Amino acid sequence: MTEDIVRVDLGKRSYDIVIGSALIDTFGERIKDALPKPTSRAFILSDDAVWGIHGERALKSLDASGIPAIVKTVPSGEASKSFANLETVLEHFIAEEAERNDLLIAFGGGVVGDLSGLVAGLMKRGMPFVQVPTTLLSQVDSSVGGKTAINSRHGKNLIGLFNQPVLVLADIDMLSTLPPREWRAGYAEVIKYGLIDRPDFFDHLETATDAILAGDKAELAKAVKISCESKAAVVAADETEQGKRALLNLGHTFGHAIERARGFDGRVLHGEAVATGMAMAYRYSRQLGICPGQDVVRVERLLAKSGLAPTLAALNTGDFDANELLSHMYQDKKVESGALTLILAKGIGNSFVQKGVDPEPLRAFLEVETKLA
Repeated sequence: MTEDIVRVDLGKRSYDIVIGSALIDTFGERIKDALPKPTSRAFILSDDAVWGIHGERALKSLDASGIPAIVKTVPSGEASKSFANLETVLEHFIAEEAERNDLLIAFGGGVVGDLSGLVAGLMKRGMPFVQVPTTLLSQVDSSVGGKTAINSRHGKNLIGLFNQPVLVLADIDMLSTLPPREWRAGYAEVIKYGLIDRPDFFDHLETATDAILAGDKAELAKAVKISCESKAAVVAADETEQGKRALLNLGHTFGHAIERARGFDGRVLHGEAVATGMAMAYRYSRQLGICPGQDVVRVERLLAKSGLAPTLAALNTGDFDANELLSHMYQDKKVESGALTLILAKGIGNSFVQKGVDPEPLRAFLEVETKLA
């Protein structure tokens, strides 16, 4: 399998996303090139499950390249994006005398990547970091673009900053160790790119999903590459989400409310919530008379084909309350002057940012959604 490189063009802070197979076996040499100084150390943040599977190979590769490594792991799951873990990790690395010219490596999925980026930004006012995403969701979305955050008791990703990595290493082989549920959750973000502004990509996924689900590595690598290209283009145009970048949040305002309603307890994974949220965004767009019904059907069909839930009921986690969901949506980062912003769609591949959303039609829509069988 050949390597693909996608460039995130941010001037002096530009970086490469390397997509390939068996990248972990050349991990040390690639990290060596990213070190600020030849004497720099690698501070690795991972989660217990990922490090248990891949840690030995990673350390072996770093050792072969003469790179000293200090490892800290956190429990797997969304709950690790907390103030408590942020403090624990920072204090651990400070005790190990981390310096601004050392390198932090985020070795894991989206939770580890988000937490690591925030740690790197805060550590002695900033140390460089590398993303080594080990899940499909993190390879196509959260490892790219510099969004880092932890969760508040009021909502998801409310405490954070923009902090770009210096390199992203996306090893397709690592995805083979993912539990099927985690894999499907990540695939929701792949579908998202087709829905935002790449209708041809969505068309391709309608025919290629069966092969991807069956383990076709070439098709999977192609999907990861196109997803990264899509995100890199949006980030280069609007790094700090002043305009177009908000499109990347298609389904997320609904999705984050779903996660919050379940207390981030793992009953609904982030990608699962986003999948349901995207279907809800398309149905709401149809209700507003701006999205063709056949496009909504296609979205629901592809999500279901991918093992994802097009409706709240299909999540199989119990009932939802419309007023609670709406309340959580008002904690969304895109709220401006107390008014909701939603990402809606005029059709597949034709999404747009709608500011100043009227809450009453939305409340009525949520009442229907929470009662769908």
